[in-house]
Amino acid sequence: MNIKQIRELAQIVKECGLTALEITEGETHIRLKSGTGAPLGTALAQAPAPAPAAAEGTGSKPDSPIDFNKVYEVKASLVGVFYAAPAPDAPPFVSVGSKVKKGDVLCIIEAMKLMNEIVADRDGEVADVCVRTGEVVEYGQTLFKLC
Repeated sequence: MNIKQIRELAQIVKECGLTALEITEGETHIRLKSGTGAPLGTALAQAPAPAPAAAEGTGSKPDSPIDFNKVYEVKASLVGVFYAAPAPDAPPFVSVGSKVKKGDVLCIIEAMKLMNEIVADRDGEVADVCVRTGEVVEYGQTLFKLC
């Protein structure tokens, strides 16, 4: 993994509002954390990952990590332009950490000048928002990840 890829991951963490991202690729282990007051680049660690040590022994319990292998993906049901909010100056329908119930509106996809609401088809918590407002989405593209 090179510095360009790490910077891209840091940008994704920032844009998606994630608080942490951990990636292991071979013997390389990278952990990105935001919201700690330190610049995001200082939270990078690249080394062979031995056994998890007591490095997190700060006395506070860390948030339980999300198992992205057990996450439900909400996919686009049509091709169009993704909108996270009902209006440009309105807050988004959902963001990372939002609790949703079956039938809640998650976003809008504009197709052929028609605004189509995409709703949750199950209860859950938004673990990831995979698209930015104004992006064109394809049929079957992952929009949200719910846990």
